[in-house]
Amino acid sequence: MNSEDNPVPRYDFLAGSTLLVDKPQGWTSFDVVNKIRYKLKKRLKVKKIKVGHSGTLDPMATGLLVICTGRFTKKLAQLQGLSKDYTGTLILGACTPSYDAETEVEERFPYDHIDEEMLEKARLQFIGDIEQIPPMFSAIKVDGQPLYKKARKGEKIEIEPRNVHISEFELTRVELPEIDFRVSCSKGTYIRSLAHDFGKSLRSGAYLSALRRTRVGDFKIEDAWQLDELVKYIEEIPVVA
Repeated sequence: MNSEDNPVPRYDFLAGSTLLVDKPQGWTSFDVVNKIRYKLKKRLKVKKIKVGHSGTLDPMATGLLVICTGRFTKKLAQLQGLSKDYTGTLILGACTPSYDAETEVEERFPYDHIDEEMLEKARLQFIGDIEQIPPMFSAIKVDGQPLYKKARKGEKIEIEPRNVHISEFELTRVELPEIDFRVSCSKGTYIRSLAHDFGKSLRSGAYLSALRRTRVGDFKIEDAWQLDELVKYIEEIPVVA
């Protein structure tokens, strides 16, 4: 962030700022927002400051979080509607309850019948306007409670499919059972569901083993802060006595 080619921007956190942060693996999006809010309150010596993010990333995922402070938090609803790019890895031949590596494999399937032609045919099925059912392990609320809490209790809930748009779905590395991919998609797209459905379309199974968000609208991961660097920057803000 602070190279000669990419100088450190100036922020007015209280009036309103937009921050690009590379979310570390294992952190929730809420964890990142809380960390930044705590550091800003402490350094700026204020009791309250608005901080929010424009779209949740799963704890396992890394990559671009667009975070707004102050009056800029009013922009969050608009930012949530922007298209997004992801890169990731899926594992064929198995399924997990969460559709990713956060939960244990619950079922295994053959994948030795899958060839290049099948992969290409399956890939094309997921480009354009598609219907997608979100995972049970998601933050979508039903009866005021996130689905993942119901899932952990073993409850089964009928989830309505959602219409999403996938403009690009590219397989960048195929070394079965691993497949690397790149996706450009609309808001509301669950990449975990895409991996799960892709496996089913191949008469097998699949789950997500890695995911990284690289773009939100015109914002790019290359312009993002590492969280520890942003925290250090905030701690060194000159404060007028």
